[in-house]
Amino acid sequence: MSLYEKLGGEESISAVVENFYTRVLADDIVNKYFANTDMDKQRRHQSAFISFALGGPKQYSGKSMEKAHEGMNLQPEHFNAIATHLSAALADFNVPQEDIDAVINKIATLKDAVLYK
Repeated sequence: MSLYEKLGGEESISAVVENFYTRVLADDIVNKYFANTDMDKQRRHQSAFISFALGGPKQYSGKSMEKAHEGMNLQPEHFNAIATHLSAALADFNVPQEDIDAVINKIATLKDAVLYK
């Protein structure tokens, strides 16, 4: 069973993403990066990306991670804040720690594509 299925599919992932962005937008370390972002579009995009990354049925067709983060000069503290918020959002939905760790490990593979761009 894929992580996508274990987490409950598209509807559950969308709810986690909503919780995640509530946390992100309240965090002064990272919220400035979303100041001029259409958050409805961002939530849909992030739900699609996470669903794909966790083995969901739809192909991700958005920008590459490098392109999406170009010019942001994100640092490790930014990446870590995002990972922390995602972990907390998953925990809020009673996702087992083992699965949270698997999600974060999957997202961590993108670190080099996101940082220092």
